[in-house]
Amino acid sequence: MASETATPTETRTQPRFEPWQAGLAGGLAGGLAFGVLMMMAMGMVIEMAIPGMYGLGPSLALGWAIHMFHSVALGVVFALVLQQTGLENRLGSNVAIAVAGLAYGLVLWLVLASFVMPAWVGAMTEMAPPVPDWSGASLLGHAVYGVILGLLYALLAR
Repeated sequence: MASETATPTETRTQPRFEPWQAGLAGGLAGGLAFGVLMMMAMGMVIEMAIPGMYGLGPSLALGWAIHMFHSVALGVVFALVLQQTGLENRLGSNVAIAVAGLAYGLVLWLVLASFVMPAWVGAMTEMAPPVPDWSGASLLGHAVYGVILGLLYALLAR
């Protein structure tokens, strides 16, 4: 006797990205938007402070490259956090994941931009930014980064 076994198949009209790829793409897009805002509000950060963190002299090109590397790396970390904690499955909608991205961006601002970066810049350069550095422009940029990261992650990985 022959028997047939049904095998479920998934049909998608869009390619599904792996979570880390969606985090990378979201970090890239969010970093680009954040970088443009940063150039408009505080361009010297990209040109001087970011390269200075690594002992490099002023360079707009290097500042952008380092900023984008940070944006992509932190986007992949966002994806890993969602995956490892199970939050991706508990957050039901794309909007909820975008809000999680916003929260992530605000945490990055609070910890990295307000404390770590100014202390690091102060240690590596002759600049003396305040620690903490409660920059409203930086807060806005990190919020935009987080929303774009979360929304793009949700659209690509789900």
